[in-house]
Amino acid sequence: MIQAVRRFLLMMLLASCALAQTKAAPSSDLIRTLFAAKRFAQTAIAPSGREVAWVEALTDKNGTPTGNSAIFVAEMKAGASPRRISAGNGALAYAEDSLAWSPDSTRLAFLSDAGKSQQLYVADLATGTARKLTGVKGFLSAPGWSPDGKTIALLFIENAERVAGPLAAETVQTGVIKESVTEQRLALVDAATGKLRQISPADMYVYEYDWSPDGRRFVVSSAPGNGDNNWYIAQIYTLGAEGGAMTSIHRPALQIANPAWSPDGKSVAFIGGLMSDEGSTGGDIFLVSSTGGEARNLTPGIQASPSWLAWSHDGKKIIFGESIDGGSGLASVDVASLKIETLWRTDDHITAGEITSISLAADSTTASFIRESFSHPPEVWAGPVGGFRQITSRNAGLKPAWGESKSIHWENEGFHLQGWLLYPRDFTPEKKYPMVVQVHGGPGSMAGSTWPGSQSFGVALAGAGYFVFLPNPRGSFGQGEAFTRANVKDFGYGDWRDILTGVDQVLKEAPVDEHRLGLTGWSYGGYMTMWGITQTRRFAAAVAGAGLANFQSYYGQNQIDQWMIPFFGASVYDDPAVYAKSSPITFIKNAKTPTLVLVGDSDGECPTPQSYEFWHALKTLGVETEFVVYAHEGHRFVNPEHLRDRIERVRAWFDGHLR
Repeated sequence: MIQAVRRFLLMMLLASCALAQTKAAPSSDLIRTLFAAKRFAQTAIAPSGREVAWVEALTDKNGTPTGNSAIFVAEMKAGASPRRISAGNGALAYAEDSLAWSPDSTRLAFLSDAGKSQQLYVADLATGTARKLTGVKGFLSAPGWSPDGKTIALLFIENAERVAGPLAAETVQTGVIKESVTEQRLALVDAATGKLRQISPADMYVYEYDWSPDGRRFVVSSAPGNGDNNWYIAQIYTLGAEGGAMTSIHRPALQIANPAWSPDGKSVAFIGGLMSDEGSTGGDIFLVSSTGGEARNLTPGIQASPSWLAWSHDGKKIIFGESIDGGSGLASVDVASLKIETLWRTDDHITAGEITSISLAADSTTASFIRESFSHPPEVWAGPVGGFRQITSRNAGLKPAWGESKSIHWENEGFHLQGWLLYPRDFTPEKKYPMVVQVHGGPGSMAGSTWPGSQSFGVALAGAGYFVFLPNPRGSFGQGEAFTRANVKDFGYGDWRDILTGVDQVLKEAPVDEHRLGLTGWSYGGYMTMWGITQTRRFAAAVAGAGLANFQSYYGQNQIDQWMIPFFGASVYDDPAVYAKSSPITFIKNAKTPTLVLVGDSDGECPTPQSYEFWHALKTLGVETEFVVYAHEGHRFVNPEHLRDRIERVRAWFDGHLR
């Protein structure tokens, strides 16, 4: 399902790239920079390690993104020119993505809508020609070759009405309301004939899968019923390649991701931990027998959050990507000794930043990934571990429209904490500046050094004369699983104190005017904004995006209520008090801060009524407020006009109260 989520995010990313034609504003140069970067959705290195493929947004002759994506392949040698791989006329634009190399590195499977609907294609790398394999109706994702190269597995939602995942805008229901359940199944496509057959049970939703080394079985993460909601209770199963019933080999205590079969076929590795969102992965690395039993934790006490994994070719180690102390890197763990070795770190926080979409070659020592930071826009990098080099230069010449960044550290209540401070554009140390605190979503996530884009309404303020502070309080990834679990049954308390002490640390290190502080965030960050203004009058203005005002009513309104039980310990019907104590509405009469409230009208994760309830309370109590509901938007916005409006509206709100 991670690749399905990746495909959905790519579609939203490309849709958001097209600049809206709106009236000129003083922030137009900043907005142009936010929208200008060429974005990459995936890298895939060939098993041979000699070539790397990637997916990127396409632009027209004027440099404006078109909303489509293209696939490029380049040899892993200096000076090599990338060539485009397409299912159609190379001069035309399509939505092409979801890459998978054949085991012999001679063919590339991918998805394309060149034939007017999304289908599976296979390109011969020697000739560059692509052959269409499927002609189905529905949503396809995550192609993966069998070890013998004769079959391609896929995740398939037959007759899907919308893209998969809870971030998409929900379909409005009327009449007799029923829970909409459309299962994502594992399907196999014959690479020679294109014949497709679905092999997983019709009542099970499959999120991720991996072929066994002999090609006879699969390991999958799966749950029955509603796919968006039940990811939180998914188990690990095995399934024969001939299809039929699945066998559960592990029922985890928390969430799982990235199941991967060991080279000898005897074990399955996976990441397990407290995760608040599908696709946002962090936890510990576990190992379980392929026949079932207790899972063994291979990384107990690690002060990082593994986010991706793959086996070494000899099966002795597991190589993993990790979120760590606001940065990221690659490491390995020895399966027998549990010795952890750092392979590569983004140790220079200013220039190195974050890495995503990691892909590993068959030699276990050559990899590719997307790399970016606050100061460097995204590009594809690849090479042997420790010898990575930049492969693309799609964003050469693009300069930041904001100031420099600094990694901030502080201590609170026994926790070692980290956050990012983004300096104002044209900063001069002789004057004091306003500052806006932006709390990340999740809470299972991490604020890292990444190039701001069209979704970065808060970070954009650094281009408009503000300091922007992005804290990683307890509950975040990057400091280990105990740190991530430290906000269980404690939302708004310890995590909020971490944020406030982080603000205190910033005031010691930078010329920030303590009387001109703002607070903002989206999702969990929107909740913390709503919560924060009921707990303190320290902030002079706030913008709450897609927040949660009342956990008791929220439980019955949102489309993914399964996420709440691991964090609150019980359902709202069994323990309403634990939900009430963390609800901003419980303390609403303390609120005095002018607050702008923003939300999409089709948000299934943080439904519109939550924002309405908060705005209604502020308005009733005489607190300055404004409420904006964006039409046909889900939890993550896609309409470029709305994205631009949000950036400008947030800046105008803070300018009006902090200048």
